[in-house]
Amino acid sequence: MTLYYRDDAVQVTSESIHAGGHVVAIADVTYVWHARGATTMAVRSRVLGRGVLVLLLSLPPLAALVCVLSLAWAAQDRGDWKLAVVILAAFVVVGLALTPFLELPLGWLDRSYERGSRVHELWVQHHGREVMLLRTPDALRFGQIYRAVQRAVEQQSEHR
Repeated sequence: MTLYYRDDAVQVTSESIHAGGHVVAIADVTYVWHARGATTMAVRSRVLGRGVLVLLLSLPPLAALVCVLSLAWAAQDRGDWKLAVVILAAFVVVGLALTPFLELPLGWLDRSYERGSRVHELWVQHHGREVMLLRTPDALRFGQIYRAVQRAVEQQSEHR
């Protein structure tokens, strides 16, 4: 027996699929497909949170740009570029010092995109019936499970 995928709720082996309270023998699966399910509140909140995070990450650079432009405009009017260059250098140094702290919110943003923005459903045809084995908003996990089921069914069909 070959193990293709296993987590807390799903197990895919060369003999069977255990998911969603169903146990389906691989030998009895005639067709596998996926569908897009109805969007859930978790998915909507993930997309909203992603938008808020992008907005919060975008505001400081935009504010800095406005400050630099107004500083350059004021320096041009007064002819005092020395103070403008010192302030600009301070902006650059502070910006570079704060750059490592972007790792955490950018990691959140990256994981948000990995998890996806849709609900995915895994369906199989088993003994002539269509059975939904899995419904999840986690795109990365769904892709791993779907590919594991495909491999298991492909291996089974090659051995027939």
